[in-house]
Amino acid sequence: MKRRIFIQKTAVASAAMSVPSILPATTSSYKRILGANDRVQVGLIGCGGRGTFVGKAMKEMNNMQFSAICDLYPKHLDRAKEWTESKDNAYMDFRHLLDQKGLDAVLIATPDHWHAIPAIMACQAGLDIYLEKPLGHNIREGQAILKASKTANNIVQTGTQHRSAPHWEVIREIVQSGKLGVVRYVRVWNCQNTYPSGLGKVADSKPPEGVDWDFYLGPAPYVPFNKNRFVGTYRWFSDYCGGIITDYAAHRLDSMHQVMEEDAPLTISATGNLYDIIEDGGDIPDVLQVTYEYPGFVVSYESLRNNAHGAGGRIPGRKYYNAKGDTDRPNGLAFYGSNGTLLADRIGFEIYPEGDKIERQEMSVGDSTPEHTKDFIDCVRSRKRPVADIEIGHKGSNACHLGNIAFKTGLKFKWDSEKEEIIDAPEATKLMGRKARKPWDMV
Repeated sequence: MKRRIFIQKTAVASAAMSVPSILPATTSSYKRILGANDRVQVGLIGCGGRGTFVGKAMKEMNNMQFSAICDLYPKHLDRAKEWTESKDNAYMDFRHLLDQKGLDAVLIATPDHWHAIPAIMACQAGLDIYLEKPLGHNIREGQAILKASKTANNIVQTGTQHRSAPHWEVIREIVQSGKLGVVRYVRVWNCQNTYPSGLGKVADSKPPEGVDWDFYLGPAPYVPFNKNRFVGTYRWFSDYCGGIITDYAAHRLDSMHQVMEEDAPLTISATGNLYDIIEDGGDIPDVLQVTYEYPGFVVSYESLRNNAHGAGGRIPGRKYYNAKGDTDRPNGLAFYGSNGTLLADRIGFEIYPEGDKIERQEMSVGDSTPEHTKDFIDCVRSRKRPVADIEIGHKGSNACHLGNIAFKTGLKFKWDSEKEEIIDAPEATKLMGRKARKPWDMV
């Protein structure tokens, strides 16, 4: 039996080429049975900063090898040839990589607007996937990836590595046991200070040598090349992502889901503005506040671009994620219970009691990306469900996308989590997806 479906070969890396259609996934694809000593063969799609960080962790922690790599930026591709030791199978078009025989899985670490199409094609090819968050550029893309994965019955690990960090399970046990008391309010925040220039405004120019800018834009609207829309800084533009909330809050809202054991809001509303506090030409809001009503509790999400304090409450000598000063907590979650408050971030937590019903408690951990990659490779072998499987990643991504939709429409609306539809708000429903640019309008 054929291991995976045929994906049309192409001559050069250009979106102007004919695009292979997204075909129904085959259920008869042969999956190579891996022995204990067999190396898992992985293809890397997206060799930038995140792809390099996750890829190196995966390579060092697991019995695997990168047998193919892909990036449309020659600088990134050349760098990846060295650390992956995959000089012979380096591509500038992900479709060539997916057509390579012998792969077991792919790591997709592209900009957000290039998550859905490679992921769906990888599902069709019978491959397992480590997919960086958010699951797609919008809710409809996430739904399409989820559908393709269910048809393929493959392993998909979302890159929300908090799920592999031990302290979040400890926090869940504290909250669910009632030790913190009754929790009716959770605060989540991502704050940074890039005032006043941010990325800095730059003029449009020619793309770097060897970069197919039209291919980079893919399903996003066509605009002239601007370096701020490219490597490292694309997240400030809604054409390619959902801004701070889909970047940082995809982790933290997912952790809130884990701790509170609820994964879908009932209602969503938001306020904020693009005040042009930061003069860099980006179009994500300078201030965003989203209110989510979940069954039995309320969540407030906040992002800010001109102040990194976030929250107070720090223990001298402890490390805090992304903290730049002595008092700031720029990213975190706060669970407000009747017995005390639990403050948490990516690398630890502490409890501040109210009265004598609960004791002070704290815990520190390291970054959990290596453990997250290990869980993925282990699941490729065992066929067990990963800790951040596609449904978990999809629901966490949905919360972020819904917050953006509420901000853009100014509406408070209800969310039907079973049907995955916004209730009685046509204006908001329209923003669950977008009209993609041809010929990439297949999702």
